[in-house]
This record gives sequence, C-alpha cells and structure tokens, in this order.
Amino acid sequence: MKQEGDDNNIAGTARFMVILAWVAGLAFAAYLFQNLLDERFNPNRDLSMEAVPGVPREVVLRRNAQGHYVADGRIDGHRVTFLVDTGATTVAIPEALARRWRLRLRPGGLSETANGTVEVWRTTLKEVQLGSIRLRDVPAVVMPGMSADSPALLGMSFLKRLEMIQRGGRLLLRQH
Repeated sequence: MKQEGDDNNIAGTARFMVILAWVAGLAFAAYLFQNLLDERFNPNRDLSMEAVPGVPREVVLRRNAQGHYVADGRIDGHRVTFLVDTGATTVAIPEALARRWRLRLRPGGLSETANGTVEVWRTTLKEVQLGSIRLRDVPAVVMPGMSADSPALLGMSFLKRLEMIQRGGRLLLRQH
C-alpha cells in the first residue's frame, strides 16, 4: 500500500534532480562562454614550442577580435600572456610578476606610456620564449602601475631581433 510520505519523498527528489540538472547546465554554458571569450582575446594560446634543427624558428600569430596579436609564451620559464606592441621600446611586465619571479631590478628612470609618464625599473630577462622562438638576455622594464593580470607587452627589445611579416590578419615572426 502506497503512503503519502513516499509520494512526497519522490516529488522532493525529482525537484532536487531538476534543479541540479539546471545548475549543471548553467555551469557548463558559463564554461563554454568563458572559453569563447578567452579564444576571442587570445587565439594563440597553444603555440608549438618545438624547434626543428636546421630550420628557422618561426611563429604565426592570428589577430584577435580587437585587432591585436596576443599569445601565450614564457619569461624565464614562467608562463605569461603577451600583447605584441611594436610601439613599446622594450618588453614591459607588471611589477607584481617581477617581484614574484624575483627578478633583479635596477632604477630605470621615466617611461612614456599611453597613460602618461611613469617611473619604471629596468631588468634583463634571461630568456623570453614565444612558441619555438627563444631569445636570451632581453632588456625589459617593470611597470609599477601595470595590473598583475595584464598581458606583458612584447616590445621591440624582443621583436627587433626577428623578421616580421604581417599579412591578412596574421603576423609571421621568424628567428634566423
């Protein structure tokens, strides 16, 4: 014989399962949407790090939705997101990252930025890597006002040592 308490337990469990399914569905949709946003900002997240002996090292970057070249790379072995900036004289990194990585900082004077003149530190990065391209002893500035989650600016202290060809929304960087 069926009891009213059993019907209430079944209805409560069914309600809980429906709510759980909705929460899981919303969480999955948020995950997919965040991945889409990440891909639009940085379409160059998984560059090949392998170099082929005897072949020039090169990387092809795709332009992001805002028209910038953003890519993941490494500074002294630490993973970082770069924004290619041909208007920046040197590589520029946030002070919070430089301190976390224990980089040797020297007084750097003043630097002109889009936000005005700022005091900076100077440092030399042992190695900067973008895909299969690796450069050693790269001059850089450390920016005190730069947010720790901002992309590092991949400036001319890195880029001038490479061949650059921009065509059709792509930027080819080649190390000879």
